Amino acid sequence: MNPRIKAAISESILVKQDLLNDEAMLQTIAKVAEKSTLALQADKKILFCGNGGSASDAQHLAAELSGRFYFDRDPLFAEALTVNSSYVTAVANDYGYEEIFARLVKSKGRKGDVLFGLSTSGNSPNVVKAFIQARALGMITVGMTGAKGGKLQALSDFLINVPSVDTPRIQEAHILVGHILCESIEATIFGSK
Repeated sequence: MNPRIKAAISESILVKQDLLNDEAMLQTIAKVAEKSTLALQADKKILFCGNGGSASDAQHLAAELSGRFYFDRDPLFAEALTVNSSYVTAVANDYGYEEIFARLVKSKGRKGDVLFGLSTSGNSPNVVKAFIQARALGMITVGMTGAKGGKLQALSDFLINVPSVDTPRIQEAHILVGHILCESIEATIFGSK
């Protein structure tokens, strides 16, 4: 048996155990679920952004909300800012890659909307710029990062900084937290089924 397999599983469990034992973090997750639910109930939207694996996670979580999570129900307005490749490549070419999310936030974002930024370092320039734009519009910002929080720490109304510096372990925890948020939002708005 390859010892790396067991080590990776053990490391993932330890990060999640640290999350479970962090009462302040659990309260933050609950508050993010509440704020996101209230925003959707007020006809606001949830936007997600991230790069690479975090872009995939952003799309995953947006799909859970706009499609379905546990049961059939009406769609919720959730969108990942990474899905239009023509837009991303045009803006990256014309304005620079660091502008791709900020321009979309400026066009789509409204006061009271929620922007989730997924960045394991918390320092992705395009996510940071999106948060600056979101705050200027009066949006709620939720940073999902690794332990250090990076530049997003100061720009986040709510920071979910997973207690790890290992990118795969951070991303695994981001999906766990994201699923918890989706479950809570769905159950609160539509009732448990």
